[in-house]
Formats: sequence, C-alpha cells, structure tokens
Amino acid sequence: MTAGRRTAVARAAVVLLVAAVVAAVGWYLFVAAPDDLADLLGTVLVVCVVGVGVRLGARLADRTHPDYDVAEVAVEGPITRDGGPGPAPGGSVGTPADDIVDGVRAADDDGGVDALVVKLNTPGGEVLPSEDIRRAVEEFDGPTVAYATDVCASGGYWIATGCDELWAHDVSVVGSIGVIGSSVNVSELADRLGVSYERFAAGKYKDAGTALKDVSEDERDYLQGIVDDYYEDFVERVAAGRGMDPQTVRDTEARVYLGEDAVELGLVDRVGTRDDVEDRVATLLGVDEVSVREFTPRRGVASRLRGGAAHVAYAFGAGVASAFDADDAADFRFRF
Repeated sequence: MTAGRRTAVARAAVVLLVAAVVAAVGWYLFVAAPDDLADLLGTVLVVCVVGVGVRLGARLADRTHPDYDVAEVAVEGPITRDGGPGPAPGGSVGTPADDIVDGVRAADDDGGVDALVVKLNTPGGEVLPSEDIRRAVEEFDGPTVAYATDVCASGGYWIATGCDELWAHDVSVVGSIGVIGSSVNVSELADRLGVSYERFAAGKYKDAGTALKDVSEDERDYLQGIVDDYYEDFVERVAAGRGMDPQTVRDTEARVYLGEDAVELGLVDRVGTRDDVEDRVATLLGVDEVSVREFTPRRGVASRLRGGAAHVAYAFGAGVASAFDADDAADFRFRF
C-alpha cells in the first residue's frame, strides 16, 4: 500500500470514528433519553450533530494525518491592506494583505507543511502591505517557490524577492521595477471656475503635490527625492533577493518582460507550468510527488469577475501604487 493510500485510509478512519462517536452521543441525548414524542425531532437533531461530527473529524484528520505537504498562498489583484479597490483603473479587488500574511503564518505553523508555493497574479499594490507579505514569505521555515501566472509586476515582484525561486509561464508579464510619483494638477481649471486655494499649513512642504496649486521647483525636487529613495530601496531589494548586480536591475528601466526574456535577464529562475513548479518543489523536498493545499482565503465570483485585463493594462502603465502620500490629505501618490 502506497503512502498516499495509507494516509487516505487513516483519514477516513478518523472521520468515521469521530462521526460514529458523535452520532452515538446525539442518539442518546436526542432520541433515547426523551419521550417518544420527541423521537422525530431527536432524529433530525442527530443528523445535524452527525454533520458537525464529520466536520470535526475532518479537521482532526487534517492534524493527525494530513493529505498535503505543501501550502499555497495566492496574491491576486491589487495588493491593499483590506482587499478593497486598488489604485488600478477599474477598481479591481484583491485579497487583503493581512489575510495572505495570516495564511503564510498558518502554513508555517502547520506541522504537515514542508514547503510554500506563492502564486502571483498581481500588478502590485500598496508598499507596506507588499512588504508585510514579502517578509512573511521570507520568514517561512522551508523551501519557498513563487510562480507568476498572468502578471507579476512591481509589488508582486517585490514579494517574489522573498522566495527562494521564481518561476513564470513563457507569456507571463514580469518586472516593472521602478517608481513614479503623480498628481493631477487642476489649478488652471480651478482658476476658470473661480476656485482659489488658501494655504493654512505648518511646514514648507506640508502641501507639496496638492492638486489645486502649481508645484514649485523646490517642491518638485523634494518629491523627486522621495521617488529616488523609493527606487533605490526597490533596486537594492531586487538585487539582494535575486543575487543580481544593482546596475543590471537599474538597466531594466522599469520595463516589463515576458517569461523567457525575464529568465535571460536573471529576473526569473525558470519558465514552466504549474506541474513543473510542483515537480520542482518535490525535488527540493526529496520526494517523488507533493500534494498542495491552498491556505489563502478564496475570493468570491463577483470579485474575480472584476479583475482580468485591467491588471495587465495597469502593469504596462504606472506599475504599483502605494498608500504613501505626502500627507494624509495630499493628492500626490508614489508608485513603485
């Protein structure tokens, strides 16, 4: 009997044993003990209790005889703290970053998990949530392999630098290692409408980038300096995570690349399918095959339908937007 079949038999035995015990207790409490008039209701209650028992048994079986040895977390859509609409046009909805971090940590604490697979299909997202996910992945105790599906850009690529390896499909869009700061300037329109901007602020640069006024040269230098600092952080993170020369990373100039080209540049380790990724994880663990369980909360159908082409279009444009503003009320936004 193979190890997989033994595990399946053991799990089934645990589930059936727990269900039988709960059924016996339920029968006594709701059928045998009450008067005859309660038998029908008792039978219904027993059936309900058996269902609960089966679920409890399944959870116990997961702990005692897990049928998986690899965890998968999925980073899909714009990366935000709460999973709400991201900065991409169209308001795509992603998985809350905190949920992804919780999934990684739950996998790390699970005694049946020996490796972690990170599925990346994202144009990026807010800076700190992206860093939280990257750090959680980096701290996972075991092999970690990321693989890009449609898009792995900006914040998604930032997360991938925390993994031991990055795989992609041959037509995956990967990269966008750059930073942009942007603000809509409507000062001329405000003048035409008779709207004036009155400044009440403490600190020379407190309202730098506000849409209702022109940006001065000093403010432009100040904001560009922040963009440059973000960019250097991004370059250093990629260079350290990928073992690349920083200048090679800069030479990409925030371009995106298809899978094969990304491999040639050193941005991706290998091109392959999901099955190839699982084979690689099996090799890293020294086993013939692996069984993967998803640890990321599933998104609803409606939220999935809102995604799609907007992710790719956004990756070719600005990249990934962060939640960092010049101040909480400012209109200026910095994007990786």
